Amino acid sequence: MEKANFINITNTQTSKLYEWTLQQIEQIGLNDQTTHLITTAALLMVSLITLLLLDYIVRKILRTLFIRLINRTTTTWDDFLLQNKVISLISHLIPLSFAQILLPTVFLGFPSFTAVLTKFLSIGICITVLRLVNGLLKTLRDILKTSKAFYDKPLDSYLQVAQIVLLFIAGTIIFSIITGSSPWSFLVSLGAASAILMLVFKDTILGFVASIQVSANDSVRVGDWIEMTKYGADGDVVQINLNNVKVQNFDKTIVTIPTHTLLTDSFKNYRGMRQFGGRRIKRAINIKISSIRYLSEEEIEGLRKIQILAPYIQQRNEEIQIYNERTKADPTMPVNGRRMTNIGLFRAYITRYAKNLVDIHQEKMLMVRQLPPTEHGLPLELYMFTTSTEWTFYENAMANIFDHLFAAIKYFDLEIFELPASDDLRKLLEFKICTSLREEDQLT
Repeated sequence: MEKANFINITNTQTSKLYEWTLQQIEQIGLNDQTTHLITTAALLMVSLITLLLLDYIVRKILRTLFIRLINRTTTTWDDFLLQNKVISLISHLIPLSFAQILLPTVFLGFPSFTAVLTKFLSIGICITVLRLVNGLLKTLRDILKTSKAFYDKPLDSYLQVAQIVLLFIAGTIIFSIITGSSPWSFLVSLGAASAILMLVFKDTILGFVASIQVSANDSVRVGDWIEMTKYGADGDVVQINLNNVKVQNFDKTIVTIPTHTLLTDSFKNYRGMRQFGGRRIKRAINIKISSIRYLSEEEIEGLRKIQILAPYIQQRNEEIQIYNERTKADPTMPVNGRRMTNIGLFRAYITRYAKNLVDIHQEKMLMVRQLPPTEHGLPLELYMFTTSTEWTFYENAMANIFDHLFAAIKYFDLEIFELPASDDLRKLLEFKICTSLREEDQLT
């Protein structure tokens, strides 16, 4: 009842305003149609200016009050409301709501124009509500990201799905406002175009399904280090969206990967390595096979000077003597019985050297093994884990180990296999030339 009285009073006042404006313009001496048009345009301009002024005042008041409240609170969720412009969007709704009630009454003499104006205001309110709900969803996402339970979840994917649903609902409402038909008739007409919609939103549907499966299977999180050679990705996941995954490589380049490829293509995730607490070293030294041989007693005594190897040599020597005495091996032939080799002692030295390093995990698997020999020699592989997964630490620890081994291998009278360099070929050519010259001198 009060609302009806308010509308009747407003209609009376606005009709008087319209008549007064019309009388003022009639004094110019224009015809009736032009006078009505000018009157309508003037009232529309005044209404628009009033609407903008009201919007500015309401927004200014709300922002001022809200900022004062933010300064008094210790929570962060209200900061996210301000960042996502939720307060500004609420301030837009208030003038639009007043305009939808008041402006049509200003133009009582033009029912068709009033109907068009009402539709525009309804569409504006619908778009503002859509933006307001979108801002609230973004605020909810930002709040959840501050929680450890949701920090590494693909919240952006879920936000985009909600935004698509909101756009669909808003589009349906706007269509029904423009056409004046029921929203259900529009939804029924979409049934025939469902195949076309599925084709248009194929990537979005695939990305949505992939996001759900990735989240359910916990295969990729924000912050994980993944490697996809096919797409040139080797770095940390910085964002998981509905349609793509953004990976920041270690050279700070950004690689965008379609989300659904995380299900169709293979990739390497280093999260398990980080949770394990150590990064694996798996690298081999190729030993020149022709340099592998038995060691004499004098050479074994010389290697006893290596402190970490001396106890092993003592124990191994006792085992070999017991075996040779039991089998009555003939010592005049080296292949009879058992003897120490330079490759065996070098392998034992590497194992004991690694077990004394603080950068290597002693509780995890640690071994030095021989791989099948190839045309590049005998691979002697180191398999162990560093105590830290940090990249720089890992590279330094591995480099320090191999620096030492490359320098120490000569004391075991072993050679590392490498293809001939230009200097090697030049020396070989010089040797052949010198040999041929000597032969010529001897003949002459």
